[in-house]
Amino acid sequence: MCGSNPTKINHQTLKSTILAGVALGLISFASSNVLAQGSAILEEIIVTATKREESLQDVPISVATMSGERLNSLFTGGEDILALANRVAGLYAESSNGRAAPRFYLRGLGNIDFDLAASQPVSVIMDEVVMENVVLKSFPLFDLENVEVIRGPQGTLFGRNTTAGIIKFNTRRPSHEDSGYIAGSLGTYTTGNLEAAYGGSLSPDTLAARVSFVYRTRDNWISNGFTGEKDVMGEFEEIAGRVQLLWSPNDDFEALFSLQARSMEGTAHIFRANVFTTGSNELNQNFDRDVVYFDGGDKNPQSYDGFGATLTLNWDIGNTTLTSITSFQDADGSSRGDIDGGAIDFAGTATVPPGITFDPGPPVSFPGFIPFPSVSEDGADTDQFTQELRLASDTTGPFSWQVGAFYFDSSLMVTTDSFASFGFVSTQDTIVEYENTTWAIFGQGSYDVSDQLTLTVGVRYTDDEKDYQVLQFPQLWLDLGIPTFIAAPISVQDDEVSWELSANFAATDNSSVYGRVSSGFRAQTIQGRDVAFLETPTVAIPETITSFEFGYKADLAGDRLRLNAAVFYYTIDDMQLSIIGGASNTNQVVNAKEGEATGLEVDLEWLATDNLMFTLGFAYNDTEIKDPTLSTVPCGSGQCTPTDPVDPNDPAKVLIGGNPFPRTPETSWNFSARWGTPVGSNGEVFVFTDWAFQGSAVMPLYESLEFNSDSQFEGGLKIGYRNLEDNWEIALFGRNITDEENVKGFIDFNNNTGFVNEPAIWGIEVRRDFGN
Repeated sequence: MCGSNPTKINHQTLKSTILAGVALGLISFASSNVLAQGSAILEEIIVTATKREESLQDVPISVATMSGERLNSLFTGGEDILALANRVAGLYAESSNGRAAPRFYLRGLGNIDFDLAASQPVSVIMDEVVMENVVLKSFPLFDLENVEVIRGPQGTLFGRNTTAGIIKFNTRRPSHEDSGYIAGSLGTYTTGNLEAAYGGSLSPDTLAARVSFVYRTRDNWISNGFTGEKDVMGEFEEIAGRVQLLWSPNDDFEALFSLQARSMEGTAHIFRANVFTTGSNELNQNFDRDVVYFDGGDKNPQSYDGFGATLTLNWDIGNTTLTSITSFQDADGSSRGDIDGGAIDFAGTATVPPGITFDPGPPVSFPGFIPFPSVSEDGADTDQFTQELRLASDTTGPFSWQVGAFYFDSSLMVTTDSFASFGFVSTQDTIVEYENTTWAIFGQGSYDVSDQLTLTVGVRYTDDEKDYQVLQFPQLWLDLGIPTFIAAPISVQDDEVSWELSANFAATDNSSVYGRVSSGFRAQTIQGRDVAFLETPTVAIPETITSFEFGYKADLAGDRLRLNAAVFYYTIDDMQLSIIGGASNTNQVVNAKEGEATGLEVDLEWLATDNLMFTLGFAYNDTEIKDPTLSTVPCGSGQCTPTDPVDPNDPAKVLIGGNPFPRTPETSWNFSARWGTPVGSNGEVFVFTDWAFQGSAVMPLYESLEFNSDSQFEGGLKIGYRNLEDNWEIALFGRNITDEENVKGFIDFNNNTGFVNEPAIWGIEVRRDFGN
């Protein structure tokens, strides 16, 4: 989204045209040189989407992967996990909680709730361990083997809360061959990124280890125009590390032990008051990327720490493998923010800066009209224990199978500083606790009916229980006689069966088609944050999904072109939706009768010549909330313009049936290209560029003229030299190289508040790889 200045709009259009021309030019250049391809071919990609190591082309599921330069380049500018947004077809990520609590969307399905207790339909798996809470999902990415994005319900092998799919992070395991790397970059705003890893044998063929760490930092670069302080927000400092030990005393047993930890401090998201003019979704004259006007929030600080330990055991027992995965994960911290994003001058001494809108009051408020100040702080203290046991066949016969059991137990305490807290009076904070216990049993089998046809069937039974209680209710509410029934404990339990059936047909030696029907569910949800604001907690029953998927996978042009495509259709019964903000600034969960989506995904890799490589991803999502009576209260500020029909039973609400799923663009695509040319006998000069695009999207459940995003894009660039003999490189890099000002979120209860993406970062990177 761009600003309202016509010159800026024309500039945006010009940039889009130039970028399209560059992409077409590169493809045209590649096409003209395809006859001089050479002998290189695309490498086989191994994935673990079925909890087995299989070729990507053999798995009857829509899976996309990222690894190597294409993945590592995303983080050269200090980016966090949100850098994955739109870098894989159909995957989106966003947050209003800084670097601490990402929200993921796949095939249009996600959850817009910012609360630290919110559940998500996209599961994050790190080294075979589910990271359930949003804070655990934010663990920084480094020393990765690859990322697998597994689209569609994965309820059989991975269980609940996977109705949209899975993002699976696989770190590099220890081996008995010495290997490692060190990479460092320095860029704009003193942005730094330092990564290092090294591993090898501690005892030949018996004990191996790998140690890795990352350090990312940035200086303050945002000034506070209300207080006159220069460069007081925008910083972050994050350090994380991992230690792994692999013990293999004999050929029939191995144990992998992993410890990881992180510590992060910095600035949470920066909210900007009235950057949308009523009737428009374009950034207006109140927006300045480098300046805000805060009268509270204590500079929006954020701090989180985390720790985790995982033990994975594998026994070879005859023609089977027994696997045990035991893990404990813990994280705690908090974020504070000036939620209204502006200033209210009660003293009458502030001078309104020129060029921004204001309300003359008294009291004076700016930017624009701000009816009341809003500052809040939320903190999470969460831990989880998981245990999985799995027995899998290990034969080359036509039938393969696996069965298993899973146990999950978690605790989460959320502390909210509301207007009853008097700023920092901790005894007035609201503290609520969530307990969640889950157990499941599952099985899956695949049978080769012929050399060409393989059938797979799977089923899982899950029992899920959630408990909620208020540990601390503000004494102020008790003194004022506020009824305490809103703080009563809640307990909900349900059990569900998930299943899948797929058929994979090898049409040729290099191509296959598949069909998959699958189901899954998102467990019941309790949303209790509103207790801090005198609202009753809400409960949503489980949502269940039935998905139909048909796909085509092929290695073409002599294994130089890989094309994978899938079409899908799914319906969700009792779809869980989050009502956020509005007139009462609530966090509520509701069930819509049904949700429906149809879509398409395409993943393409093309080694056009030995020196030129392209990737392309495209996704189309047509989504609809199907509930003619479901309604919600739109913005509470009175400064936005809802366009949905008014609910005839409650004129304060609007009907949202027929609306698309929130944060879901109809189209999104990504593109990357790498070109290199030899220099001397052992060197290479290379250029790498990557781009992500998404179409317009509605941000809340309701539609309005203000809270929707226009088409957006971001691009990266890397130009460097690599020494192929000694495995080192030096490169200039840029992230968001056209300095796009893309709106990433909104707050609607107080004024037309918005927040945007990260600025352009330019810098230099040096990297050295060791061993294999």
